[in-house]
Amino acid sequence: MLILDTDVVSLLHAANPAISERFDAIPETEKIAITIVTRIEILKGRFEYLIKAAGTRQFLKAQELPLRSEDQLDQMPILFLDEASLEIFDALQRTKGVKNIGRPDLLIASIAMANKAVVATRNVKHFSKVPNLQIANWRD
Repeated sequence: MLILDTDVVSLLHAANPAISERFDAIPETEKIAITIVTRIEILKGRFEYLIKAAGTRQFLKAQELPLRSEDQLDQMPILFLDEASLEIFDALQRTKGVKNIGRPDLLIASIAMANKAVVATRNVKHFSKVPNLQIANWRD
């Protein structure tokens, strides 16, 4: 199973050529998912953009983005936090050097590890600090 992290999903939705090419090259037999954390992060960003919008045109654009993002996010299965992933999360928080990668990335890593999945990310610097986490480098 391949879990797309938030940055990869954002770029995929923005039709980034390098990310789209990588996504299109995934074998049909490979299961692809996102985490609840990614869904929250993307929608949170859309809502913040709406609140900070300036001017009529930006407000009108900003209110459409969460709806479009929800439609796009609904196209992929979502993996949720469960007891196994939260046990991993608790252990990782006690691991030196890992806690500093940020709570959202640590939650994504925990869900991936509980599901024995690979995280597709451009943020190799952070995710590579998580022991035993499998990552796929999707830098352009």
